[in-house]
Amino acid sequence: MTGRQWTTPDEIAARLRRRWTDGTLLSALARGESFPAQDLAVRGPRASEIGADLGAVQQWAADLDRGSGGGVRYEIVYGDIGGREFGRNRIPSRIRIETYEQAWALLGVRRQVDRYCEILGLAGEMDAVHSWVADKPLKAIEATDDWPALLAAYRWLDAARGSGRYLRTIDAPGVDTKFVERHRSVLGALLGVSGTASRFVRDLGLATKPELLRMRFGPGFAGLPGSVTDASFRVDEVAELRVGVQAAVVVENETTFLSLDPPYEGVLIWGKGFDADRVGRMRWLSEVPVWYWGDVDTHGFAILDRLRAWLPQTASFLMDRESLLQHRDRWVTEPSPTSARLERLDGDESALYADLVGDRYGSAVRLEQERLDWGWVLDHLPYG
Repeated sequence: MTGRQWTTPDEIAARLRRRWTDGTLLSALARGESFPAQDLAVRGPRASEIGADLGAVQQWAADLDRGSGGGVRYEIVYGDIGGREFGRNRIPSRIRIETYEQAWALLGVRRQVDRYCEILGLAGEMDAVHSWVADKPLKAIEATDDWPALLAAYRWLDAARGSGRYLRTIDAPGVDTKFVERHRSVLGALLGVSGTASRFVRDLGLATKPELLRMRFGPGFAGLPGSVTDASFRVDEVAELRVGVQAAVVVENETTFLSLDPPYEGVLIWGKGFDADRVGRMRWLSEVPVWYWGDVDTHGFAILDRLRAWLPQTASFLMDRESLLQHRDRWVTEPSPTSARLERLDGDESALYADLVGDRYGSAVRLEQERLDWGWVLDHLPYG
């Protein structure tokens, strides 16, 4: 039969398997729908081939019949072929798969189907769970061993919506926070919330890890005991306080934060890059001088622009053309430069930003904050 393209039992199974791998068959089963009957045309021998190699034709027909398992896997519909030269012959012409049981037998998936039915039984009257299991049957089967704990976690999380509790307090049977983290994408889908680490807890209305702002205080600041020079505060607790600082400096790099002296009656804040929004929410900074020092690269200016959306009076320092050119031997490459339109930069800042975007000095030039010569830094501080 070399070179012949006659339909085989394996090909029949492969054509049906597409309906398995896309979830169509199991989804229909879960929704109580009738089996989507399959009526498949058979590619068989032409009349001339019967006379040329009758034995091969008989073997082919016998293989199809054996593959049907006596109708357990599929039904064979026969048709007549031939004529006066070779006589009339009845050969397979179509294949019909008419029940779920035939499909499971043909595909050899009885064990997976049994597991799936168990999962549907566990879902019970939980409509959201049943709907997801019906829509994502193969994903549901992948998590077979975890379903009792998944449903326990689902019930607890659903009941805890909007409670402001920490996820750590979960006491569902067989569930801890590590389990929830491992299965966050599935649980997020079941609960109708994001499955991402940053949004899962927030979308459920549970308590999130508090945002902290780290600050160092100048020796003339009277708001804390003199022995306290470095502290972290919850943003939501200090944002509206009347703190009494006279000036603020925001830096991006932690080592710089630890090395630089704060303003005498002011505060030095570790901005941590795009965490600058946390700084901006400090209402007590709105009426005092604020200086910002970040990397001399496109994202450094983007952070400056973002901080000014909160605190328009913010002035930059050590983010100028002279500082950049003075440290040419310390330039590195910015991994993913931005070319966003920044409307809060002043004239000199805008010009340098445009030059960085346009690669005037080289491709994706970057001068990181921690690479500036320390003597240069001290000579160019905007405060005493």
